[in-house]
Amino acid sequence: MTTQLYTPINLGALQLPNRIIMAPLTRMRAPNSIPTEIMATYYSQRASAGLIISEATPISPQGVGYPATPGIWNQAHIDAWQKTTTAVHEKKGRMVLQLWHVGRISHPDFHDGALPVAPSAIAAKGQAVTPTGMQSFVTPRALATDEIPGIVEDYRQAAKNALAAGFDGVEIHGANGYLLDQFLRDGTNQRTDIYGGSLENRARLLMEVTKAVIAVCGADRVGIRLSPSGTFNDIADSNPEAIFTYVLAELNHFNLAYLHIVDALEGDIRHGAKVITLSVLRKVYQGNLIVCGGYDQLRAEAVLAEGMADAVAFGQLYIANPDLVARFQQHAALNSADSATFYGGDERGYIDYPSL
Repeated sequence: MTTQLYTPINLGALQLPNRIIMAPLTRMRAPNSIPTEIMATYYSQRASAGLIISEATPISPQGVGYPATPGIWNQAHIDAWQKTTTAVHEKKGRMVLQLWHVGRISHPDFHDGALPVAPSAIAAKGQAVTPTGMQSFVTPRALATDEIPGIVEDYRQAAKNALAAGFDGVEIHGANGYLLDQFLRDGTNQRTDIYGGSLENRARLLMEVTKAVIAVCGADRVGIRLSPSGTFNDIADSNPEAIFTYVLAELNHFNLAYLHIVDALEGDIRHGAKVITLSVLRKVYQGNLIVCGGYDQLRAEAVLAEGMADAVAFGQLYIANPDLVARFQQHAALNSADSATFYGGDERGYIDYPSL
């Protein structure tokens, strides 16, 4: 098989030397939401990726749901992130910032006792990761209709801040059971206003956010991540194929840099996912497609050869292999990732994985 992994591709304005993407990976190493020096080291070590997608980054204090995640809502965040983007660019890398609002996947401990927000007052099953340990999710507060434009504005300002921080673009996080995904799904969205009910209404917030972010960055520097078959964070829909084929058809109008699809994972299937095959999504969406979800080199080469995707994102492999592109090219042995150091901590399991 002739591999396309190492061939260049343009995703909108993003000129990639290869199709090996670093997936967004929450690592919880930003105390008080401020990006750190070791984050600059970590990302610059991985600058040979065709594109680095940053860890999910809350757009506002209301959007926070995990400890020590970096923010992008104030000048201190912009200044701190500039160290990372400068370090990546010095190594000729490209990096976009993933814009995040967790919605109900949060806890009052992050909000001075106030409830997290969501489309509807429906609690997620499971537990929140809080500064004091694991705690059960609470029933969130349903957003009032007149609050929603403020959230759209938070996305717009966060995109503006990302460009000021030196990022090459942004990715809107619409996946994994967080706020935008919560609005899409009828398991979490039982609203009766213009943001609930029909496919058009449930997709309205995602479309408004997309338009606001494009107005700042240009469509050719904006990507969106979706997880049509996902069940993570207790997310569900009665007919996911209907909502997601509608969303993808609408997104065709924007001429985005890319769409980033999270494939069904084993955990999703165990939790009863209604799997939407990549071929169904590829048929609907006409733009550049990045896929991710437990891919190895062989599977990545196959999905590109079949024309089912234009690039492939890797998560755990990038945690343990800063030089993943070189290792793939040389068919070299891969470092194993230490799951005990995935979240929180210091340099160990973060910037100390060896390169070839």
